[in-house]
Amino acid sequence: MVVKTKWVSVLLGLISIVGFSQSKKEITPKSYVAYKTADKIVIDGDGSDASWSKVDWSDPFIDIEGIEKPKFNTKVKMLWDETNFYILAKMEEPHVWANLKQRDTIIFYNNDFEVFIDPDGDTFNYYELEINALNTAWDLFLSKPYRTNSNVVLNDWNITGLKSAVKVNGTINNPNDTDEGWTLEMAIPWAAYQKSYGEDNVPRDNFWRVNFSRVNWQHAIIDGKYERKKDAKGKFLPEYNWVWSPQSVINMHEPEKWGYVYFSSKEGKDTFTIPKEEQVKWKLFEYYRAQKQYFSSKKHWATSLKELAVTDFKIDGISVVPKLENYSFGWNISIKSPFSKKTFVINEDGRFVEKNN
Repeated sequence: MVVKTKWVSVLLGLISIVGFSQSKKEITPKSYVAYKTADKIVIDGDGSDASWSKVDWSDPFIDIEGIEKPKFNTKVKMLWDETNFYILAKMEEPHVWANLKQRDTIIFYNNDFEVFIDPDGDTFNYYELEINALNTAWDLFLSKPYRTNSNVVLNDWNITGLKSAVKVNGTINNPNDTDEGWTLEMAIPWAAYQKSYGEDNVPRDNFWRVNFSRVNWQHAIIDGKYERKKDAKGKFLPEYNWVWSPQSVINMHEPEKWGYVYFSSKEGKDTFTIPKEEQVKWKLFEYYRAQKQYFSSKKHWATSLKELAVTDFKIDGISVVPKLENYSFGWNISIKSPFSKKTFVINEDGRFVEKNN
């Protein structure tokens, strides 16, 4: 499929601004237990179904770098059944506005709510969904993160069977009053993420990597209508990015940093602890970013971990030893997990694999 180049150039431009610079603040991804519901969820934006009252809200969203408290509150709830992944988002907003009505336009040019999903957690082949307060959707599939420079963005991919609804607590697009905010409710079919016909991909008692983002712009009122605010030179002021699980950098397209949603089929309360092996994976992606940064400055790959200032490390007091291997057209860094004895590998393209020894 052909992706319209203006969208790709806009997104690549946003990513290139960030590059591979990273915050020095160490952040652990958020986690949430999504419970299975036996009751029908009516997607009306109201969130009044009894099932929602039985589950907790997420932690309040934080700014994308995990540093500042947002100006307005945002929180989510999650549920699931054998057909859908249900999401309820509640956003505080004194001025609810939107003007994009065409599906698959660049929805983050309005204030919006965004869903990012990577079912197998390898950072390849993941999904993005953006919806504004008019319930206009932009859904797309990405073969790789933008940082690889060889990714394919399928803008024409749609979440077949998506149901979503918005309820505005106030009056949308009315600058003469003050609103409370808006609520977005959605049902995303598991079938939309199937890799093959009939695949049973429902993550029962398993986790997926997921994150949520809220884009919020400063606004101006021109001729009685809301618009994104501009500076004295006529340039749009930067947007706020408020997220569930902070990224430590202004870039949502580092899927290895997304949160963990555990889909529990247990009746009653369940708990979820991020597996220690995930910490091994985090380290590999840290080394991958270090290699990319090294290449950016030196114009060649590092040939030893010493050049990357990488040493052995410990998880819960257990030593973990990384290994770098170079070859004619690239490299890989591997770690043999002390927890499962599996070997985890990442290469110069950012592809992550795990091998049974």
